[in-house]
Amino acid sequence: MQDEKIIELFFARDERAIKETEDKYGNLCLYVASSFLAIREDREEVLNDSLLALWNSIPPERPESFSAYLCEIVRHQSIIRSRSNNAWKRGKNVQIVGEEFLSMIEDDTDISAAYEARRAGEIISRFLRTLPKSDRKLFIMRYWLDMSHSEIAKQTGFGESRIKVTLHRIRKKLAAELGKEGITV
Repeated sequence: MQDEKIIELFFARDERAIKETEDKYGNLCLYVASSFLAIREDREEVLNDSLLALWNSIPPERPESFSAYLCEIVRHQSIIRSRSNNAWKRGKNVQIVGEEFLSMIEDDTDISAAYEARRAGEIISRFLRTLPKSDRKLFIMRYWLDMSHSEIAKQTGFGESRIKVTLHRIRKKLAAELGKEGITV
């Protein structure tokens, strides 16, 4: 079924929308969740939580890219589950998804912060489109898929130090770009 038809099912509040979404994108969602969660049951629960969150957000949202919108929900739910699973480890230097990157943007909970975060996301997307494909791939593998430097090295054939230096340079350029746009880094 086409994404537009699935979205229309959501707008009609037809429960088939959930089934169609799971049939079409279930494996993709589980793959995204696997970047954050090692236990299969956790990934399946995240899929269910994500489908509920999708049901609750459409309407009023009408995403331009349904799969990207769904993957973002899955990613967010996976981070929540990962943090919950690792809560007992706090203070033991547990690194949660890309904290070195996420710490660049201040985290406030008011409306203006939500607006700034959305604006920052748009700036980051625009910035990523300007990068060479190989750099963009490294950035996405590290900060979207939460792959370690060694995992990225195995997949790309680059040395770990090259990956670290490239990512550092990208973060530095991104910080400058965000700063030019008035986003606090």
